[in-house]
Amino acid sequence: MKNVLILSGSPRKRGNSDMLCDQFYKGADEAGNRCEKMYLQDMQIGFCTACYACRENGRCIQKDSMTEVLEKMIQADVIVLATPVYFYSMAGQMKTFIDRTLPRYTEIRNKHFYFIVTAADGKSSMRRTVESLQGFTDCLSGSKVAGIVYGAEVWSMGDIQDKRAMTEAYELGKSIEKRIAR
Repeated sequence: MKNVLILSGSPRKRGNSDMLCDQFYKGADEAGNRCEKMYLQDMQIGFCTACYACRENGRCIQKDSMTEVLEKMIQADVIVLATPVYFYSMAGQMKTFIDRTLPRYTEIRNKHFYFIVTAADGKSSMRRTVESLQGFTDCLSGSKVAGIVYGAEVWSMGDIQDKRAMTEAYELGKSIEKRIAR
């Protein structure tokens, strides 16, 4: 059994990437894992101010939701990062969140990551977003990208429901134990 933390970066509840998070959760939960989904849009996460006070004490001077999220990331075995693609990049909520991991990013190690990305265009339009997410995980010691779900050609809320990505997200969640040997 693994601790699975799903971070939904969609600004819309029940948006396409958020719906894929729910499918991943369902599969991971059915496989017997401990799952938690956090919705970044509901949290108070300020922008990094690059003051670097965290270098001295390992904590950000901002008192917001990141303290809780970072602790959950450190405790998780599996972390899912989900975002819609806007102008060939991740949603601002996800980028702000990633920047704010700075105070404790060295403690987020040996994790298996899954990415969920959605876009109105085809899979190739998501390449830069996936590369940016991989750039983040490349900074985390021992981290491994274990799977990616591409929700292509979805624009309006709910467009994802008839796409193969729904099944892929569920199956990836369900296969966590098989994919992660520790």
